[in-house]
Amino acid sequence: MQDVRMTGQHKRVFIRTYGCQMNVYDSDRMADVLRPLGYALADAPDQADLVVLNTCHIREHASEKVYSELGRLRDVKRDRRAEGRDLTIAVAGCVAQAEGEEIVKRQPAVDIVVGPQSYHRLPELLAEAERKAALLRNGKRLPGAGVLDTDFPAESKFDHLPAPLGVRAGSAFLSIQEGCDKFCTFCVVPYTRGAEYSRPVAAVLAEARQLVAAGAIEITLLGQNVNAYHGEAADGSTWGLARLIREIAGIDGVARLRYTTSHPRDMDDELIAVHGEVPQLMPYLHLPVQSGSDRILEAMNRRHGRDLFLGLVDRLRAARPDLALSSDFIVGFPGESDADFDDTMRLIEQVGFASAFSFKYSRRPGTPGAALTDQLPESVKAARLAALQALLGRQARDFNVSKAGTTTPVLFAEAGRKPGQIIGKTPWLQSVYVEGNPRLIGRIVDVHLTEGHANSLAGRIVTGSYEAAA
Repeated sequence: MQDVRMTGQHKRVFIRTYGCQMNVYDSDRMADVLRPLGYALADAPDQADLVVLNTCHIREHASEKVYSELGRLRDVKRDRRAEGRDLTIAVAGCVAQAEGEEIVKRQPAVDIVVGPQSYHRLPELLAEAERKAALLRNGKRLPGAGVLDTDFPAESKFDHLPAPLGVRAGSAFLSIQEGCDKFCTFCVVPYTRGAEYSRPVAAVLAEARQLVAAGAIEITLLGQNVNAYHGEAADGSTWGLARLIREIAGIDGVARLRYTTSHPRDMDDELIAVHGEVPQLMPYLHLPVQSGSDRILEAMNRRHGRDLFLGLVDRLRAARPDLALSSDFIVGFPGESDADFDDTMRLIEQVGFASAFSFKYSRRPGTPGAALTDQLPESVKAARLAALQALLGRQARDFNVSKAGTTTPVLFAEAGRKPGQIIGKTPWLQSVYVEGNPRLIGRIVDVHLTEGHANSLAGRIVTGSYEAAA
């Protein structure tokens, strides 16, 4: 998000984001909603008049981090009031949706709890919270001080959001699909984000053009099951993700396209073909498999098997030979045996991943998996996770090392930790650090990759490319 600390704005909001890219997108849009009320972005909670914790609920650790942060903010709020000032605290996102009443009960300092489908109503919720705060200051007794909005409204929030006003260093997220109808037994998304919903084609294309006008040259299409997109077009037809990608790629100024997160069941022939036919679509795909064991995949209700996933990998690589794959893995799902875990390790060895996200199974209240009786000991889950991450780490390092000695376009995103250093992303989403002018942030420049490491690469800007960009 571009700097919005403009003249005339005298209030500050600090938004802390936990979780996935969907949460990052939602945080940016909350900033857009609050801007007309005079809120500019603050760099830290102690500089803010309003603090929003936008939260993930997929794992227990994320929820507990939120409660820990709320404890610190409670103390800040108490100190502010002693000085005759105030701090408004809001919790948004999936934890808010799942635990709204519990949040206010457990931490009364919270003023607003708003679910991921209702944050477009933040102006009204802030007004209601201020009204309640004024009544409390005047000695009124209220049944509850917090303002809650965790309903699933009949209308889409996208119909009420303002146009996006800024992008980060040439790259922007664009949410095209929300919710999930898959009901994996470990996942809370269907309960916190609701049923699958695809935005109309015209609305998506309009926002894509707005992002390009604001400086985006890379757009990442977002959804809980983004490749399940089925948006209605103006002529009444239904577009899938592949057709949408082709149309957005045709917008003048779009140099790079990505999408996440996808589901193996929704990788159709047309989408696979797009990977080989649309040059703007980057050669990187995040395709969560979760386990390599058919028995565990069935228990997870993933609706795909090991062979289907491996077949998709072969077809995708045939369409785009330089495709890098990323995935999600859960170890220690209830009932997972040593043989099941070995199946997952063999799948990883067979596929070879450029990167991956891996976690111990986390028991989430309200999900079918939480009710299973054959939960595994933490020690077993920890040992399996360590072995799995060691294998994935070796593969990621090998992939990075394999790119050393090549020249590739890099989109620079931020300044590095060292003076004169800037950091960007390759087409395969690898981090690259080079010595370069900060003016190159937000631009794509050719870089000769010199060294590959576990989590990044070192490089050198190609002189001619630098001069053209600068």
